Amino acid sequence: MRSPISSQFLAAAAAVLSASQALAASTPRSSDADDTPLPVIIWHGLGDSFNGEGIQRVGALAEAIHPGTFVYSISLAGEDSSGDRSATFFGNVTQQLDTVCALLAAHPILSTAPAVDAIGFSQGGQFLRGYVERCNAPPIRNLVTFGSQHNGIVEFKACGTSDWLCKGAMALLRFNTWSSFVQNRLVPAQYYRDPASPAYDTYLDASNFLADINNERLLKNETYKKNIASLENLVMYMFEDDTTVIPRRTAWFDEVNGTDVTPLRERRMYKEDWLGLRELDSKGGIHFRSITGEHMQIPDQVLNDTMVEFFGPVKSKAKGIFESDEL
Repeated sequence: MRSPISSQFLAAAAAVLSASQALAASTPRSSDADDTPLPVIIWHGLGDSFNGEGIQRVGALAEAIHPGTFVYSISLAGEDSSGDRSATFFGNVTQQLDTVCALLAAHPILSTAPAVDAIGFSQGGQFLRGYVERCNAPPIRNLVTFGSQHNGIVEFKACGTSDWLCKGAMALLRFNTWSSFVQNRLVPAQYYRDPASPAYDTYLDASNFLADINNERLLKNETYKKNIASLENLVMYMFEDDTTVIPRRTAWFDEVNGTDVTPLRERRMYKEDWLGLRELDSKGGIHFRSITGEHMQIPDQVLNDTMVEFFGPVKSKAKGIFESDEL
C-alpha cells in the first residue's frame, strides 16, 4: 500500500489519543469487556511491508479513534521488512495462509480476544477472507477490504522502472501462469482468473488459491460458507479510477467478462450461496462502497469513518478524529 494519508492526522491522532487516555483515567468503567476495543489486524498489499509508512499510519489512526486498540500488522518474515515485501511477490499463498493462521492462533493477545476486526489492502483483502474461511481463530467480526481482487485479475500490474523484484515476478507470471512451478511460487498468479472459456476450465484445474477460496470447484467446502456467513460485516471498497487492478469491479466480487458485467447479486455463486455471501447479505452484512481515485488512494475521512463505524468495542460508538459535528 502506498499510503495517501496526509501527515496532518498523525498530530491529530496523537492529540485525540492523549485526551482520550486522560478522560478514560478519570471515568469509571461499567465493564472492561464492554469498553475494550477489539484488536485490529492489518494485511498489506503487493510490494508493501508490515511496517511500511502507510500501514503504520493506519494503525495509529485505529488507536487514536479507539484508544487501547491492539493493532497487529501481518508479516511473513518476522521483523524483516525486506523479506516481508518479497513474500508479497514470491511464495505459495496456501502455505503463507497456514503460517498466518498459526501465528494468530498462538498470539497471546489475539488468541484470547473474543473476536478481532480486520482491514486488508489490495491482495491483503482476499488473503484475510481466505483466513476467515480456512481457520478464523481468533474469529474476525468485521472485515474491510480496499481494492481487493476478490474475483481475481485478468491482467498483471505494471512495475516501476527500478523495481526489479516486481519485474522479475511479472516476467515469470507471463511466462506460464498455469504451470505448477508458477502457481506454487508467484503470488499474483494465484489470484489470476480468466472467466472466458476455455481459460476458465484451466483456471479451475490449476489455480492454487483463488478457485478454492471462492468455492468455485464442483465439490463445495461448507466450512468456507459457514465462516463467511458468521461475519457481522464484509465491507468492500472499489476504486472508481483503478488502473492497477483489472478489472476494478473484482473488488465487489463482480464478474467481468470482456464488456459484460454481472454484479455479485446476479451471479450463480451468490444465488446458490457457494460462500455464504447471500446469507450474510440477508442480515445486512455486505457493504459495497466506492472511492473516487486510483488504486489505494484512500482519503483520511474514509478511513476515519470506516473505523468509527466498524471497529472498536463490541458495544460502543467512537468519535473519529476527522468526524464532523453532524455525525
